[in-house]
Amino acid sequence: MASLRRVAPIFAVRDLAASMAYYQRLGFAVRAWVRGAYLFVDDADELAREWRAAGAEVHGPEDTEWHQHEGALVDPDGNVIRFGSPVSDAAPSK
Repeated sequence: MASLRRVAPIFAVRDLAASMAYYQRLGFAVRAWVRGAYLFVDDADELAREWRAAGAEVHGPEDTEWHQHEGALVDPDGNVIRFGSPVSDAAPSK
């Protein structure tokens, strides 16, 4: 089973600055990012195979110019979760 290295959750908020300040006070590292949630995993190909076997719609993964072997999960409601592993740790694109 693929291992999760870290998660970059994305929250819908009413006041971005106030929400970021709140989570910083709680000790979280925060930054504004408008592209969606991201899962940092040890093996993007393995995670894609597992999710496909479970019936999920998965795109990729493929190598990117920012040195991630990256794919995307699309849930039944159209939400997208990107996931990736470093290119140096990933198997070649399939």
